[in-house]
Amino acid sequence: MIINNANFLRAALSAALLSGALVSGAVHAADVHVLATGALSAAFRELGPGYERQTGNHLIISWGPSYGTSADALPMRIRNGEAMDVCLMIRPALDEQISQGKFFPDTRMDLVASRIGVAVQAGMPKPDVSTVDKLRNALLTAKSVAFSEGASGTYITGTLFPRLGIAHQMNARSVQIKGKELVGTAIKRGDAELGLQQISELRAIQGIQYVGPLPEELQKASVVSAAVSTSAHEREGAAALISYLKTPAASAVFEKTGLDPIEPGQ
Repeated sequence: MIINNANFLRAALSAALLSGALVSGAVHAADVHVLATGALSAAFRELGPGYERQTGNHLIISWGPSYGTSADALPMRIRNGEAMDVCLMIRPALDEQISQGKFFPDTRMDLVASRIGVAVQAGMPKPDVSTVDKLRNALLTAKSVAFSEGASGTYITGTLFPRLGIAHQMNARSVQIKGKELVGTAIKRGDAELGLQQISELRAIQGIQYVGPLPEELQKASVVSAAVSTSAHEREGAAALISYLKTPAASAVFEKTGLDPIEPGQ
């Protein structure tokens, strides 16, 4: 049965991607359940309604980090059996779920690359983070630094701070933001002076100042991928969403919100 379902999904997704055709005036309106990384939240303010207009379907989206153990974290939502037709998350995290049989491997599609940036509270001077030394100084100068429990936060604590030689110094000033709340929201509220997270997530929050990306030699670009759930009730709608997210119109929205679309063959 799974083989037949996988064949059906592969054929449906391939046909949609090759033809660029989406269901306009859908045969039946479907509620498509989506689990998604917050890196896409700003883009989906436009992409969600666009998909719904073209398909007649309705998206029900649950946001959360691709890693972590909070109730909002996508791995926890999946483990707890939350309704899902399609999931959009950091590729290594999605691959782990695919290996556990949660998603059809032949439906996995890379969508965008998401890079890490820096933001500060509104009204604060913008620190210079353009070089390794200047970023190190900005982090050590800040009284508090926020990051998520997701992919970017894992990189920041496990790789960035040690590479900068400041892991010990950052212990007392680190603020981990758990669950689906964005780092920018915590900065806006005053929980931290400076924050690091995916650029698209920082730019999604009004009332803070986006400073800029990490220096290129310290940058971490995470690929966000999509796949259809093996427990999906709306498989055609899920495949149509993945197809829609690979269209030129969707790519333009991704770029506008700070994400780098992945072209076919990349």
